[in-house]
Amino acid sequence: MVALVALCGFGLMLYDVIAVRAGHRAGAWRTHLADEMAGRPVDDLWMLVGSAVAAAVGLWLLFLALTPGLRRLLPLRAPDGSTGLRAWLDRRAAELMLRDAAMRVPGVGRAKVRVGRHRVVVFADARFRDPSTVRDDLNEAVHDQCRQLALAHAPRVAIRVRERVR
Repeated sequence: MVALVALCGFGLMLYDVIAVRAGHRAGAWRTHLADEMAGRPVDDLWMLVGSAVAAAVGLWLLFLALTPGLRRLLPLRAPDGSTGLRAWLDRRAAELMLRDAAMRVPGVGRAKVRVGRHRVVVFADARFRDPSTVRDDLNEAVHDQCRQLALAHAPRVAIRVRERVR
């Protein structure tokens, strides 16, 4: 949300600067703001409050940028009746489990799985079976494994099968 507001503000400022460079007058809001800032002393209360807020927001954004988040983790479904219990599964572990499930499908020679926050993408090579049959079996196996993982939000599954002839 902060990034969206900043993007809108910077876009408006960029538009005004380009308009001035093209020979038009500066926006009234910009000239008024420049006059207000030029006419106030540095130790004015509003200048101090504005700079303190800007510094606090900057430090907060810097802290958020440098601290690790939980993006590598997928939340798991809590058992019935346990409201305070929370558990996560590492994405790499989910990828390995889904890859193993894909490799158990007959006809799959090689499989690669990418797990995102909302989507699972499976890349597979069909070796000795019809690719459409392999895709159907692979889709069923990956969906079954996703149910067994007990993820809090069921991901969308995308299957990419290509035929490999040796």
